[in-house]
Amino acid sequence: MSRRPGMAVEKDAAQNTPNNSEALQALNAGEQYAETPTPGQDKQKMLLESNAGHFSMIRALHLADLITELNGFCGFMSILCSMRYCLGPADRFGPAWAALAFMPFGLFFDFMDGKVARWRHKSSLMGQELDSLADLVSFGVAPASLAFALGLRTPLDTVVLSFFVLCGLTRLARFNVTVSTLPKDATGKSKYFEGTPIPTTLSIAAAMAYCVGQGWVLDEVPGGVLGAGLVGGWAEVHPVVGVFAVWGAMMTSRTIRIPKL
Repeated sequence: MSRRPGMAVEKDAAQNTPNNSEALQALNAGEQYAETPTPGQDKQKMLLESNAGHFSMIRALHLADLITELNGFCGFMSILCSMRYCLGPADRFGPAWAALAFMPFGLFFDFMDGKVARWRHKSSLMGQELDSLADLVSFGVAPASLAFALGLRTPLDTVVLSFFVLCGLTRLARFNVTVSTLPKDATGKSKYFEGTPIPTTLSIAAAMAYCVGQGWVLDEVPGGVLGAGLVGGWAEVHPVVGVFAVWGAMMTSRTIRIPKL
């Protein structure tokens, strides 16, 4: 007996339709974007429209966003101080100490922007993106720049430092994509981080501060250099740069889960 046309249509539609569990998972993943926007988010969206008038970008920033900008400011100032150390005498560590000092100030502002956002009940996707970009500058590019200034300057060193920064970039992008799907606690915050958070790179900064205090910079970098003179210097590498490679791998790991405090 031949099938009725209606039955074939129903079967084809069923094959192309996700099951109930898949539909529920997709709904849960996009739940935060389906919620009714808050008045603050509506105002920010309006101000970001192309016809919102002059200085709309400045007027769209919340107080928490301005604090996040200070995080980025500290990171960039740290980079400039590292560059200043490269331009000056090797035994004048003032710019290097300044570069190190700006990093914990960046961490302070990174901590405070979330506190202020929850206190004022004003958060936005723009704030989330700002936070990630500022973190990349302060805890990714700034430590790598200082490491270069202090002596990790061979071609292979710079490749590893680039890998470290790109791992931080990838980790922050992944966080922005998956934050809505991670398990939440009673307050709505994610229960854990996937991979080590990028601010933990201040541990490397602390180690660099110790090296500066001991004068272990440039030709005195701990561990020396391997492959000296090989391939016209292109094969030279400082073993200590491996710390940056390991830290980059830990930031992008999905099996390492750091509980949020």
